Amino acid sequence: MIVVAVGWYLRFNLSYRDVEELLVECGIEVDQVTGYRWVQRFTPLLADAARFTRHSPGDRWHVDETYVKVNGVWRYVYRAVDKYGQVIDVLVSARRDGDSARRFFRRHWAR
Repeated sequence: MIVVAVGWYLRFNLSYRDVEELLVECGIEVDQVTGYRWVQRFTPLLADAARFTRHSPGDRWHVDETYVKVNGVWRYVYRAVDKYGQVIDVLVSARRDGDSARRFFRRHWAR
């Protein structure tokens, strides 16, 4: 039940009080502080377990570009996304240069 409660908190962006109320409806009386401790303790373990269920990067991937403000400074962000929609790698650059971004991703993810 602990994993279910932590999953509710993470997946549905609930508050600890909301998770507490859902558990009470299931017949389990838990304080919201206990829910907080569960989230702090088990989130890293769940993240590690989920990492193994991801696909390995596909043989085809694409690079997309956006312009965002990072710490008050505008930067270009390039993302390599594989055919499954997983983000493979990210490059942040002060200058716009798509060709160098593609070279960066090819060098790091060439098969």
